[in-house]
Amino acid sequence: MLRVRELTAFYGASQALFGMELAVDAGEVVTLMGRNGMGKTTTVNAIMGLLPQRSGVVEFEGARVDQLPSFRIARLGLGLVPEGRQIFPNLSVRENLVASAANRTSRGNPWTLERAFGFFPRLAERQRNLGNQLSGGEQQMLAIGRALMTNPKLLILDEATEGLAPLIRQEIWSCLDRLKREGQAILVIDKSVGALIGLADRHHIVEKGRVVWTGTSTALARDSELQHRYLGV
Repeated sequence: MLRVRELTAFYGASQALFGMELAVDAGEVVTLMGRNGMGKTTTVNAIMGLLPQRSGVVEFEGARVDQLPSFRIARLGLGLVPEGRQIFPNLSVRENLVASAANRTSRGNPWTLERAFGFFPRLAERQRNLGNQLSGGEQQMLAIGRALMTNPKLLILDEATEGLAPLIRQEIWSCLDRLKREGQAILVIDKSVGALIGLADRHHIVEKGRVVWTGTSTALARDSELQHRYLGV
């Protein structure tokens, strides 16, 4: 579904990505893992067309998208839950959800307002509240719901549970597990190694703008030295 090859990107004169490589197949949950500042968000921004890459290839469903503007990339079926949530603070929960709702690929059993409220009952209870009146966990649910309302083929979550209370984090992981069981392809960034091992099919560990290890959850769980070297604080 998604293929990234030899991707390089810069912030001004400073190079941030040095030949990034990753892949996500249909129905897979795949991670980008690594310490802060290693290029994970930069990779997502480059995939989504929010940061121009200098070289490399980004393919989605067999077609190159690396020269397309971000709105066209999104319309192909990539739904982004950005770092920091970035919901519309002066719109209600309902308005946030319907603002970008679409089913451009004629998906069966599409995400609708009713389905989103069924998936996140807390949002149904707060649907008339403005975005800036929600807790951090509710805002994250809203950001995920907003992305799902675009009926994405691939859902990308940048820092899925950062800054959330433990019970809310567990609720988010449970929601992502439900999406996986429904066949939703997901690329997720987070620092909760244990939760990611339990959820994901494959992992990419990023160090200084390149992937230094790729493998399964079983392989990652067994290699404590690898976790300490690249993921430890």
